[in-house]
Amino acid sequence: MNKYQNRSRNHLRKTPTGIQGLDEILEGGLPHGRSTLVCGSAGTGKTLMAVEFLVKGAKFYDEPGVFISFEETLEELTENTASLNIDLMKLIDEDKIFVDYVYVERSEIEETGVYDLEGLFLRLEDAIQRTGAKRVVLDTLETLFSGFTDTGILRAELRRLFRYLKDKGLTAVITAERGDGQLTRQGMEEYISDCVIVLDNRIKEGLSTRRLRIVKYRGSSHGNDEYPFLINNFGFWILPITSIGLDYTASTKRISTGISELDDMLAGGGYYRGSNILVSGSAGTGKTSVVAHFVDAACTRGMCCLIFAHEESNNQIIRNMRSIGINLEPWIQQGLLKIQSERVTKQGMESHLLKSHQMVDSFHPEVLVIDPVSDFTSIGTSDDVKSMLIRMIDSYKALGITTLFTHLTSGGEHEQSTEIGISSLIDTWILLRYLETDGERNRSLYVLKSRGMGHSNQLRHFQITDNGIQLQSTLNARGDLQ
Repeated sequence: MNKYQNRSRNHLRKTPTGIQGLDEILEGGLPHGRSTLVCGSAGTGKTLMAVEFLVKGAKFYDEPGVFISFEETLEELTENTASLNIDLMKLIDEDKIFVDYVYVERSEIEETGVYDLEGLFLRLEDAIQRTGAKRVVLDTLETLFSGFTDTGILRAELRRLFRYLKDKGLTAVITAERGDGQLTRQGMEEYISDCVIVLDNRIKEGLSTRRLRIVKYRGSSHGNDEYPFLINNFGFWILPITSIGLDYTASTKRISTGISELDDMLAGGGYYRGSNILVSGSAGTGKTSVVAHFVDAACTRGMCCLIFAHEESNNQIIRNMRSIGINLEPWIQQGLLKIQSERVTKQGMESHLLKSHQMVDSFHPEVLVIDPVSDFTSIGTSDDVKSMLIRMIDSYKALGITTLFTHLTSGGEHEQSTEIGISSLIDTWILLRYLETDGERNRSLYVLKSRGMGHSNQLRHFQITDNGIQLQSTLNARGDLQ
């Protein structure tokens, strides 16, 4: 029994799918002993989702399964699912999954008043007896009913099929193709299913994005939004699911910025652990240098750090930071620092989010940096980026990870805002800027906000030297040194 089933004895019993993120959206899983319809156009991932439902059940929940295919042979299904690192034959040999390919030839179907699915029921019965199946997949429904033109017979046989599965106490997933202006080709399956999941694949600005939506779920609440999902060699992933909420612990411990004078500006202790920090500024103001100080100080204290760099290679970052007296290479060699460098345009928003989650799961960093976060606007709208960052922030706060984002601004009157609208989500915001005085352009720094602590309101001039960032005199309202 999963955690959602403990909420109430009267709560609908559910079968966990084991699919990353899906059970959270479904608030526990699919309706136990009932049928779920998974519909979508070609290539949206219906079959792969159904296969993973069976595989996870057999491997992790001791629930054998039966897969009835009307389109793919066993050999084709095994080959296609191997791309997800699924060894279907192994589970078949262990009698945990049974696959039966049912060939349906439309010309051979004679429609009469007595035509029924008795043959299919007999094959299902035999497969269930062989494996002791608790889960069943029928893929896809259109092929099974392709020869029917009599809607009366079709409706009766559909209802009979769904009733048969329910009477057997089987948790079933039935796939179907999207229809023209309706969820399915027949337009009836969605009405007799207890749960309906719609998969969609759309192209936006040249990038493919998959979406999942729970259209209905009898007897249960569920997530109502569209949720991005991915299919890769890790399987079927639904990320992000939703913001995980605001019930995470707020630490009172501090972590140094790596710049002693900046620590002093933050009530003498630096950032709160587990908080999120934004360092924004126009090009060349020193954002990455601030990052390097922070990471170097954290690694010095034995903390693991993960950097997602979107504009510079690992070697370039190491070389550039060495020029200001910060050597990051030893931390990489010691396994305390990992730098993941790639352009954001290499893949879609969801792929970046998935990769960050996977690397956090495997590396377990205490500090995470995204440099710069503003680059994501090249592959998504401001709302898309903000949605992703909300989920990142809440997820990493729940894990106690101190997260630092850099943001490239255009300067001028808009320097105290971000086009992705995340300023309200940030705990500590440090703004870097250029000031022109006496024919010189000088860098300056100030703390725009820092939640939960007293902080300096001074505008500080600073230089980037061979020994790193050095904060110097304060500046008055005109930008003159005091």
